[in-house]
Amino acid sequence: MKKYIRFITIPLLLILVVCAHAQDTRKRLVVAQDGTGDYQTIQEAVNAVRDFTYFRVTIFIRKGIYHEKLCIPSWKCSITLEGEDRDSTIITNSDYSGKPYPGKDASGRDKFGTFNSYTVLIEGDDIIAENLTFENAAGPVGQAVALHVEGDRCIFRNCRLLGNQDTLYAGGAGSRQYYKDCYITGTTDFIFGAATVWFEGCIIHSKKDSFITAASTTEGQSYGFIFSHCSLTADTSARKVYLGRPWRPYGATVFIHSTLGAHILPQGWHNWSKPENEQTARYAEYENVGDGAAVSQRVSWSKQLTAKEAKNITLTKVFGSWDPLKQ
Repeated sequence: MKKYIRFITIPLLLILVVCAHAQDTRKRLVVAQDGTGDYQTIQEAVNAVRDFTYFRVTIFIRKGIYHEKLCIPSWKCSITLEGEDRDSTIITNSDYSGKPYPGKDASGRDKFGTFNSYTVLIEGDDIIAENLTFENAAGPVGQAVALHVEGDRCIFRNCRLLGNQDTLYAGGAGSRQYYKDCYITGTTDFIFGAATVWFEGCIIHSKKDSFITAASTTEGQSYGFIFSHCSLTADTSARKVYLGRPWRPYGATVFIHSTLGAHILPQGWHNWSKPENEQTARYAEYENVGDGAAVSQRVSWSKQLTAKEAKNITLTKVFGSWDPLKQ
């Protein structure tokens, strides 16, 4: 009997060893295209992180152009994507709505749509990205998402988000996101979605006459998009840009202490050609400066906050118990 037990124990031990190495248990992984790191693609590194890990894992990404359609699924959490250099560590892809599939997807569709055109999809919670560029290089061909975020408590610091229409999809009414010192560029509705998002010190750059935001905030959410101490800039050809329009009736967006360039239209906001949205959309401004900050001709259904109202817009009020500054 003892010989038999010993006989089956050795194979079982080998199986356990193989399984233990199926997911990497290190707290720091390195991605390098030249093979000098632990992995050559970002997706391989993400896949290797332990599912529902109980400690934060940093994936350090060396300089390079990574042609990937990267997905961080919901069971991959507490990951930090750290680029070696923001402008030289680039994740890029070029899918867009209407682009044919080589075959058909699981639903039988043979073309991409807006919501699967992403270059990077983040569904996991507590994801941090810093010193990275997220790019959709499809060009001005329609909806083409560079970054799609569904996870909760996600932070982006010193990142570039490059695209045209629909660059950043901040999706999910239950998602809280924080962007610090980021550069975000696009054409139409290039910041859109239902998430609660705080943009701090970001540069928001319009490429053409169109709309910056398209919030789809739900009726039950107190906050949607908050732009604080941001700078709104534009290409020289862009001279008629709206701050936003409501993708859904209760879209909420506020600009506070920001610099609005001359490309911002005097009326500021648009109702998406639906007058009924004027009764529900929540658009506000407070103490902005710049050539586009004059409020005398703003649409009557937008709001200029009082000092008391503006004081209620804090990270604690917006995010509750989650403090992104402590991450």
